[in-house]
Amino acid sequence: MFVKRCLTQNILEALASFPVVFVNGPRQAGKSTLVQMLARKAWPAAYVTFDEASQLGAAQANPESFLRGYENRLILDEVQMVPDLFRTLKMLVDESRLSRKHRANGRYLLTGSAAILALPQLSSALVGRMDVLTLYPLSAVELAGGRANFLGRLFDAGFKAGKLTGGKTLMEMIRRATFPEIMDADDQVRYRWYESYLTTILQREVHQIADIAKLGVLPNLLRVLASRAGSLINDADLARSLGQNAVTTKNYRKLLRMLFLTVDVPPWFRNIGKRLVKAPKGYLIDTSLLCHVQGYVLEDVAQKSPHLFGSIFENFVASELVKQLAWSSSRAQLFHFRTSDNKEVDFVLEQPGGRLAGIEVKARDVVSIDDFNGLKELQSKTGEDFVRGVVLYRGRSIIPFGDKLWAVPVEVLWR
Repeated sequence: MFVKRCLTQNILEALASFPVVFVNGPRQAGKSTLVQMLARKAWPAAYVTFDEASQLGAAQANPESFLRGYENRLILDEVQMVPDLFRTLKMLVDESRLSRKHRANGRYLLTGSAAILALPQLSSALVGRMDVLTLYPLSAVELAGGRANFLGRLFDAGFKAGKLTGGKTLMEMIRRATFPEIMDADDQVRYRWYESYLTTILQREVHQIADIAKLGVLPNLLRVLASRAGSLINDADLARSLGQNAVTTKNYRKLLRMLFLTVDVPPWFRNIGKRLVKAPKGYLIDTSLLCHVQGYVLEDVAQKSPHLFGSIFENFVASELVKQLAWSSSRAQLFHFRTSDNKEVDFVLEQPGGRLAGIEVKARDVVSIDDFNGLKELQSKTGEDFVRGVVLYRGRSIIPFGDKLWAVPVEVLWR
C-alpha cells in the first residue's frame, strides 16, 4: 500500500531555496523510498546509497573525485556513513554559487538516520547552505489521506461543537502509525521485525556516531524510558535503575534521541523566577515500539489496565504532534507545563510570536470541568497569548467548556 508522505512538499520547497537539503529520521521510516520517488517524478536526479559497499568505499577513498563524477542533481542516501563528504560538499556548493548563482539551489538531496543537528562536526560545514527536515514513521494523518490540519485548527480555525461519526478508530491508528514496512503486519511478524530492528540500530549503527563501550545498557535504557513514557526525566534516578552514573546515562539518552528512538519534550516557561518544573518529559517516537519493548499487547492493556493505556495514549499523541510539526505550516515548538504544586498541561505548543495553545490528554470516554484545571492555570499565566486549550479524549463529541477551552475527540488529530 502506497502512503503519500506529508513531508514531500516541504522537501521540494527546500530544494528551491537551498543548495543542499538533508532529510534525516529513523531507519526504515521511508526516507529512501521517498527520495527515490522524487528522483523518478518531481525532482529527477541520480541516486547513490552508501548501504552499497562499493559506493561507500569510493566515497571514502576520495570524496572530491566521487562527487565531481556527478554533474547534475544527486541524491546521497545514508550520508552520515561518509562524514568527510560534508567538507567537500561545502566546497562544491561555494564553487557553484560563484559560477552559476541562479542554478546553485537544489543541487544535493541527502538522507541520514542520525540527527545531523546533534553532530556539529558535520552540520557546521554546511551552515547557510543546507536545510534540515525530518521524516518520521507514518503518522495517523498520512494513513487517513493527509488532509487533516489539527494544528491549523488549534491556532486559527478553531472548533465547532458537534459529534463525529465513522472514521478510523484510535486503536487502529495506534497500531498502524508506525514504520511503513510493518503497518499492516500481524503480531508475530512485528515481533521479529522489532527485534531485528533494535539489534541493528543499537549494536551496529550506534558505532557510526559514537564510541560505546557498554552496548548492553542501551536496550535496557530504552526499556526503562518506555516504562516511564510521559513522566519527568531524572537522569540520576534512571542511572540508579541501570547501575550506571548519571553522566553516562545522560549521554546514552542523547544517543537514543540522535537515533530517533526517543524524544524529549522540554518544559515551558518564560520567567526563570516562576515556580515551574524545569525537567523535560520523555517519550518514544514509535508507540508500537514502546509496546514491543514493554511486552504489551495493545488491546489487552486497553481493556485491563487503564493506567498503562493512559501512558500509551499520551505517547501516541506526543508522537503525532512531533510528526505533524515536522511538516506543518503552523510553525510551533512543543513543550510541557507543570507548576511546583503539580498543576500541569501535557503539551504546550508555542509559535514564534508567543501565541500558544495547550493540550491535555485523557484516555477516557468522558471529560469533566476538573480536567481543565491545568489549562486554566496556563491560561491565567499567559493572558492574551493563550489562543486555545483542548482536552483530547476518547469520546466522539466536540464540546465547548468555557472561554477558549474545548473537549475534542482524539480523532480530530487525523480527521
